Amino acid sequence: MPTPSPSVPFSSVVARLRAAGCVFAEDEARLILDTARGDDEAAAMVERRVAGLPLELVLGWAEFHGLRVTVEPGVFVPRRRTEFLVDQALAQLPHASVVVDLCCGSGAVGAALAAALPGVELHAADIDPAAVRCAGGNVAAYGGQVHRGDLFAALPDRLRGRVDILAANVPYVPTAEVGLLPAEARDHEPLTALDGGTDGLDVLRRVAAQAPHWLAPGGCLLVETSEHQAPAAVEAFTRAGLVPRRAVAEEGYAHVVIGTRAQA
Repeated sequence: MPTPSPSVPFSSVVARLRAAGCVFAEDEARLILDTARGDDEAAAMVERRVAGLPLELVLGWAEFHGLRVTVEPGVFVPRRRTEFLVDQALAQLPHASVVVDLCCGSGAVGAALAAALPGVELHAADIDPAAVRCAGGNVAAYGGQVHRGDLFAALPDRLRGRVDILAANVPYVPTAEVGLLPAEARDHEPLTALDGGTDGLDVLRRVAAQAPHWLAPGGCLLVETSEHQAPAAVEAFTRAGLVPRRAVAEEGYAHVVIGTRAQA
């Protein structure tokens, strides 16, 4: 039996969302009504959104690099600007055979890379059990494996020296600035996915220092950072023995630092 579509008036949903301060009320209303299975679910979704729950958690999914990625409560919601990191990875290594999504959250980056690289060996890792559970569902369609643990300690040792693309969407918000984040992030996403330490680069430095041991010759590490942090990130990559470069997408305000392991 087909799922009934909600009969809740579009205009009334828009009005509720706009009154709650949703800037893109029309777009959000359309997504809610397209996702809801009947009037009761539509009404409940509207109430959750009005109460301040992030839209992606209301819907249960986020659009990312052409995919519909499942997101769950307590898991970092993938940002559209991070699609630029995926594009840079694919441009750098269009024939990659081994991909690792470190600090994977929902596994959106790994899933997007695997979708564009048929047959790739995909691994994702996170320290948060909620993230590991969520990512498992998102990478399953690509035969990906998800591992729980602290950065590289989570990965199988057999991956050492074999990783072509190491995507690490590390937390990079300075500790003192976490409280300034929008409430949707501050109140609904795990602190471990946001707080990058005093200058925001603690985790990035740890990843850069260990990356050369895991990358294949010619393989690359990609991290997202802010504009003012990028020079320090480049320095960390250089100190680790990687050949760094910066990539910027002005339109999406995305800054990615790419570090390549020299060919043997």
